[in-house]
Amino acid sequence: MSTPRRTRTILQLLAVLLALAATGAATAQADEPDLLHFNHSYGVLDRETADAIEHSAYLKDFANFQVRTTTGAGGEKWTGRYLMGRETYLELFGVGDVPGKDGDLGSAGLGVSVEHTGQLSTVVQHLRDAGIANPVEFLQTRDFGDGKPVPWFDGVQTTDQYDTFGAWGMEYRAEYFADPRSNTGPAQYPGDVSRNRYLPDDYRDHQMRDVTGIRLGITARDLGNTLPLLRAGGMTVCELPTGALASDGMTTIRFDAVPADQVGLRQIDLALNHPTGTRHVEQLGHSTLVVGPGAHARWTFSIRS
Repeated sequence: MSTPRRTRTILQLLAVLLALAATGAATAQADEPDLLHFNHSYGVLDRETADAIEHSAYLKDFANFQVRTTTGAGGEKWTGRYLMGRETYLELFGVGDVPGKDGDLGSAGLGVSVEHTGQLSTVVQHLRDAGIANPVEFLQTRDFGDGKPVPWFDGVQTTDQYDTFGAWGMEYRAEYFADPRSNTGPAQYPGDVSRNRYLPDDYRDHQMRDVTGIRLGITARDLGNTLPLLRAGGMTVCELPTGALASDGMTTIRFDAVPADQVGLRQIDLALNHPTGTRHVEQLGHSTLVVGPGAHARWTFSIRS
């Protein structure tokens, strides 16, 4: 007699949870601090969806939402739609809003950051200890419009070779916090380079609080390049036949290993500041945001070709 589908699904979820717990226990026994935490993720969406998000009156009320163009280290520019929470945020693009292949439909990225000055160097050493002989270290700057780039954050990647997805470790720079144009908060402890300090407190005036889950379709090569970084940062990682799960204790990242023509942002789970007693459905292009009931929301995206 075959096991009913629902029972199989429950058993599969239990197996994943047990595997995550076992991995977390091993990390705790190693007495290693948690270094890297989910900072933000970006995805490149079809133009119709990106435009619907940009012009949505609902999102402006739902989240600390803004559209802005940022100038990076080499003068490159990108225009994103940002939903910012207490410690985490989202960056959503339309096709062509980012230079080069990073602006292609389905491209995506993941930034994971440290909370204390100096911790990124420990992550780099962990990568070397794990066999990544030459981690790619870099400095990202930001130009506020006067042509004088300000150091923004130090970064590290396992490689500069990727298909459609890249992940990087981050440590915000003291110079950025010191610049009044950054609109960041004061340090709450020595060496505070935290996500909470980096992001504004305007989330308090909206429903969205933080990103608690994200699901991405990426190629097997990109997945193989990403997992060593997350492990080096002390995140809990569980490999699955279809991809992998990673967690920092607050945000769970699900990676589906897929062919290149199926890559892209698939789902986002969000925590709300306060529970809502109703269920609201907002259609945004080829995506659907469902808010409530309760203190959570889920945003799903169609994979467009």
